[in-house]
Amino acid sequence: MWLKLGKYNTLRNQILLVFLTVMIIVLCFVGIVTYHIVSNLLKTNAEKQIQQTAIEASGRMESLFQQIDMLTKQVATNSYVQKLLLTETKGKLASFSERQALMQVGTTFQVYSDGINAFEIYSKDFRKLIPLDGDGLFSRIDYKWIKEANRAEGKLVWIGQDPKEPEFFLAIRQISLVDQWFSNGGYLLIQINAKYFEFTDTDRDQEYMILVDQNRHPIMSNFKGDIGPIIPEKSSITAINGNDFMHVKETSSVTGWTMHILTPVQALMKGTPVLRMAILLSGAIGFMIFLILSILLSSMITRPILRLTATMKKTGDGELKLNPEIASTIEINELNKSYNQLVENTNHLIQVVYEKEILKGQAELKALQSQINPHFLFNTLDALYWSLDEKGEEELADSVIAMSELFRYTISKNHQDEWVMIKQELEHVEMYMQLMKMRFGDRFTWSVDIPKEFEHVKIPKLLIQPIVENAILHGVGNKVGKGYVLVSVQPSEFSDHLVITVKDNGPGMDQETIDRIMTVIDTGKVSSIKGNGMAIANVHKRLQLYYKENNLGQIVISSELNNGTCFTFEVPINGGAS
Repeated sequence: MWLKLGKYNTLRNQILLVFLTVMIIVLCFVGIVTYHIVSNLLKTNAEKQIQQTAIEASGRMESLFQQIDMLTKQVATNSYVQKLLLTETKGKLASFSERQALMQVGTTFQVYSDGINAFEIYSKDFRKLIPLDGDGLFSRIDYKWIKEANRAEGKLVWIGQDPKEPEFFLAIRQISLVDQWFSNGGYLLIQINAKYFEFTDTDRDQEYMILVDQNRHPIMSNFKGDIGPIIPEKSSITAINGNDFMHVKETSSVTGWTMHILTPVQALMKGTPVLRMAILLSGAIGFMIFLILSILLSSMITRPILRLTATMKKTGDGELKLNPEIASTIEINELNKSYNQLVENTNHLIQVVYEKEILKGQAELKALQSQINPHFLFNTLDALYWSLDEKGEEELADSVIAMSELFRYTISKNHQDEWVMIKQELEHVEMYMQLMKMRFGDRFTWSVDIPKEFEHVKIPKLLIQPIVENAILHGVGNKVGKGYVLVSVQPSEFSDHLVITVKDNGPGMDQETIDRIMTVIDTGKVSSIKGNGMAIANVHKRLQLYYKENNLGQIVISSELNNGTCFTFEVPINGGAS
């Protein structure tokens, strides 16, 4: 399965997948947040509208209550009512005809309001004056309401539902006698028609409107059932028959009544399905647009890379071609430019290697052709040695043998002979100094000092001889009197290195000359220093080539005028060729 899916694991598909994943996350996040914000906004606006409705309904109830309050206040302050109750307080009971006249006054005021069903007037000692039946005030209400009326000092006190006639409400107020310093003259009990407070716009979208008094007793409600559980004190959402309702309440400062309005949340959120569909449709359209643009963009990004990859595949088949410049991003252009430079360099290296192979072949052919020359030289020197030996010229014969061995050591072409033991290098140096003794005679002497345990350390061939040659030519050669050269190999005091020293007793050099020579050695501007043989600068280059990684490869020159010159350098004990 993974092998089948592997062919789709391309840069273009990865870019496309990342783009689409990010877009889906963004669309989902924006859609959810938008839906949540708009839904809350709808709920908030609906709650504000319902709250305004509750305020208006409560205001209308206040207006109805104030109408009754005003009308009953007029009854309580009526001159005839005041006169009759004043007579009652003085101990003179009202006659039947006076009570009939009082009843006529109540009927006259009653016609001004369709909410008042009846007026009942009682004396200070709770005796009923009107209507004309003989029941007292205690037979109608509890004594606590009489106390409330006394405490209200003439203000209307709402009692609630009439216990005898549930379709009516009761309210009471104390009648204060104006001519007797507003003392208590009796009580006015009002029977109010319950339909007077009836709502006119209920049952709208299953909306419930409930009006309760200060004791949470219902005054008017379009809800069928117990209202206690559905009008919580604090929660704004309540459940009725499994459905959520938004609960808004408004308490009147005039009546103390509270208007409760409960509206189905589902009715408030009628627009959310349309909103949800609009968000989904917009998201789908946006996703399709982004998909098309992502495909185009991923193709634009990967097309140059695919073209460069195709060119690289041809390179794998042995065809090195430049990839044409294309109009793309800076990074792709840089990659294309780097590839083209690599192809140019590779083609150049291939051409160089090809030419070197040709030259190598030619050189090998020439070397094969010239092999006869060294053999001829060695054979000639051997013949000269035997001739001198027969004539008793032993010193010259030894010099010829030294020269023959010197040539063999120097012109050997075996690559494995590039590294030699220090013992071999020093033997070659002694042969060279033996030949130099023929030139300088008894005024030239030398010595070689090396501990036996270091004789087998490997170093590059012809590393010491050029320095010895320089010491003989410029030290011994320029000295008046006997010259001396010391070649010493000793272990270093601070590391596992060997210190190789070549010292002469020649005329020496001043510091300026030493600095000039060191500059020439470091810059490598010349290939030789004055004299014959391999140059000191070339020895320095070889030391840099072989020992630079070991933090070595530096020739140190120390000299004083008329006190000789000393060349030293270090090689690692275990740093030779394997």
